[in-house]
Order: sequence, then C-alpha cells, then structure tokens
Amino acid sequence: MDFKQARFNMVEQQIRPWDVLNFDLLDVLESIPREEFVLPEQRGYAYADMPLRLANGGSMLEPKIVARMVQGLNLQATDKVLEIGTGSGYATAVLAKMSSEVQTFDVDSVQQQFARTILNRLQINNVRYENTDGFQLGESHGIYDAIYIGGSVSSVPELLQSRLNEHGGRMVVVVGDDVLQRCLLITRHGKDFRQQVLFDTQIARLNENALAPQKQFVF
Repeated sequence: MDFKQARFNMVEQQIRPWDVLNFDLLDVLESIPREEFVLPEQRGYAYADMPLRLANGGSMLEPKIVARMVQGLNLQATDKVLEIGTGSGYATAVLAKMSSEVQTFDVDSVQQQFARTILNRLQINNVRYENTDGFQLGESHGIYDAIYIGGSVSSVPELLQSRLNEHGGRMVVVVGDDVLQRCLLITRHGKDFRQQVLFDTQIARLNENALAPQKQFVF
C-alpha cells in the first residue's frame, strides 16, 4: 500500500471537506505516518474515515475529528499543551508538531508506553508523559495555553478549565450523553470562560474517574 498517497487522499478527501483549512495543520497531518500508530493488522485501514481499535479495547478517533479539534485550538509554536488520554499517540504527535511542548496523561501505562515508543522512533521529543489521571491535575503542573481532551465526557471539567492560561487559554472537549454530543471550544479571558460549539459528533466516553484503565478510551 502506498501510505504517502493514502495520507494525501485523507487530507484532500476527508479533512479539507470537513472545514479544516489551517495550512500548517494540513501539512502536519500529511507528514505524520498514521500507519505507525495502529495495530499491525489494521495498517491497511490507517487512513480510513473510521475509528480503529486499540490493543486496550479502546479506539482511535477518525482523522477528521482529531483535525477539527486541533484546528479549534489555534495552536501557536510557543504554546504549552495538555493532552488528556495519550491513547495511540497519533493526536499527541499532531499536537507536538503544532506547539512547543505537550504534557500527556493516560491511566493505561501499557498503552502509553506503546505510544511513547512510536513517538520516540519518529523523533517527536517535545512530549512529557504521565501515567496518571489527568482529570485530577494538581497546581504543581502549572498553567497551559491549550488543553485537548481525547474522548467524550459528561460535562465540562471545571478543574481543567482552571488550569488554562488567563490570557486566551483554549480547551477542546466533547461533552454530552449517548444521544447528543457537542465538541466545545472553551476560551479563557481572566475569570471569564466563553463556549463555542464547533460541531456535533458521537464518540465513546473517556473514563473521567480513571478508576478502571480497562474501560474504553478514544483518542
């Protein structure tokens, strides 16, 4: 299979038509070998417009959803980014190439190590890894310019909101139930948090309590 051509087709046929028009992001998506982040038996489907199963029972988000969420963050080269849910590491790679630093959390140490091995092999070195519950983030972790939450949650995580930069910090999060979910862009200005609906979607729940790593994760 010609993976380079498949990446080009993914960008032109799936991602651009979904209103992802950030040229820097499109270049990044075309540069990352998504086939490296999937299970060996799924390499032929790496660029398909569908979620793909992970070894821990979770799945990767469709490329267009990752792209649309990252575009919403309007990342700058100097940004410090927090990612909740390392998962396959694909979204981590996109975030890392668009920013200065990514700190990524996952409760599944085996899955995170899988992602870390791939990212290291691709020489993506501006990522810090923590095998813990990112929803319980302490003040010692500091403030972030952008936060990416790689699965749906029942409500906006207020603790994470409080870790946003007061001068335009952004967070993308999919909120809702099994019937209706919306991807929200939350922007902070001082004590004011503004919400904007980016798109409606339906993705699996991310375990907000991190009590059972075997439950489904989507990244």
